[in-house]
Amino acid sequence: MIDREAVRSNAKYLRNVRPIDPEEICEYIEGTPHPAVVRQTLREEAYDLRLVERDDGTFVPANDDPAPLESWTPTEFPEQYAFAFEDVLVGRRGVNWHRGDGGDELRETIRRLKEDYYRQNPVEYDGTAALGYGLYHLPDYYAAVGYVLDDLAETGHLPRVCRVLDVGAGTGGPALGLHDYLPDDALVDYHAVEPSASADILERMLEETGPNFRTTVHRETAEDFDARGVVDGADGDDADEFDIVLFANVLSELDDPESVVRKYLDVLADEGSVVALAPADLNTSVGLREVERAVAPPDGNVTVYSPTLRLWPGEAPSDRGWSFDRRDDIDAPSFQRRLDEAGEDDGTFLNETVQFSYSVLRTDGVRRREVTASVDRFAKMAEMDRHVTERIDLLAVKLSRNLAEDDDANPLYKVSDGSESVGHYAVLTKRDALNEELARADYGDVLAFENVLCLWNDDEEAYNLVVDDGTVVDRVA
Repeated sequence: MIDREAVRSNAKYLRNVRPIDPEEICEYIEGTPHPAVVRQTLREEAYDLRLVERDDGTFVPANDDPAPLESWTPTEFPEQYAFAFEDVLVGRRGVNWHRGDGGDELRETIRRLKEDYYRQNPVEYDGTAALGYGLYHLPDYYAAVGYVLDDLAETGHLPRVCRVLDVGAGTGGPALGLHDYLPDDALVDYHAVEPSASADILERMLEETGPNFRTTVHRETAEDFDARGVVDGADGDDADEFDIVLFANVLSELDDPESVVRKYLDVLADEGSVVALAPADLNTSVGLREVERAVAPPDGNVTVYSPTLRLWPGEAPSDRGWSFDRRDDIDAPSFQRRLDEAGEDDGTFLNETVQFSYSVLRTDGVRRREVTASVDRFAKMAEMDRHVTERIDLLAVKLSRNLAEDDDANPLYKVSDGSESVGHYAVLTKRDALNEELARADYGDVLAFENVLCLWNDDEEAYNLVVDDGTVVDRVA
């Protein structure tokens, strides 16, 4: 048994003098333990000591600067992760896992999972379901989380040294995306809560992460897990609270997602973020917005950081709230192609679409865009019935890509100011240099509309904001 406190003391002393070398420290520890034992001890203590391990095996103080904004545009699921997942498939079902009865069972499992999600049926993740889930969703979930982290990194609110709680971690797609998004010198204490058979796959996938990404998997339900016990430490010491609490594609599977989110807000660091993602389909996306609105009312202490900003103080939206982003496709990995080809399917099991809804919540009042509307300058969506057939000025968040189904139709975008009770859609009928920001702006950007025409759409029971050659659209902040 190594004297752990002696290792800590030596590390604390040397951290301000020179890189900490396990081969040097072992000389100062009673019993002269092997350097490999010292190195492992330092790895286990690294987060508390704020040390990162370098490629040469030495340890240096962690960089406390925020994580930078990355050029996150993945085009494929990294090979090392794809190989690791195929190792799981081969280990459980042999080299011909995609063929014969075993392949048929996996294909049928994925079909059933997709149907259960669509029908909002409860899903039980046994070993086969966990494999099917990973087969279909590892790549797109890996890609999606990085685009959401962009919102935090852009404003310097993504810590480089952070404690992460991944509630309902599944087979690890979001965890791997987080790992790859953060810089090489990041220091992460990652905790996953996953009670199902997916945890076995998750543990294997996490073996591919670097030494400065310390991982712990808790095989408990979100409702039963004692996050406060982790925060307070096993011996009662006051440890760091979580900088990121991640709910990736899990809220729709909880019996009471609002109470679960509130529970974990209690262990969120003062400057931390709750990051929630959901599939873009109607039920899960709207369900995400319902949770967001329940836990972040206008008079509460939880703020919507992004993307659905409340631009009017004291207001909150009550429309359906179906809003999602879509990014470039990610190439289907080899394991998806094998499964698809062996079943003689035509792309059924290739999941290349990266489309998702998300919400980022904070308790410090910070928002991605510190923009507020005023009655002396802008019309309010909550009062839009007063402005039908009028040209008005408006402040709104862009909350979709082009929704027009026909390529020849006028581009159509969902917009919101956080006060609306029915949907509002900006229609670009005549694009020019003064209004093209509507089309060019990113999802979540705040736009100022000048001289936009308000009309009521009976068919859609929504307001259309007509952007033509008489309208000016500018990106704000």
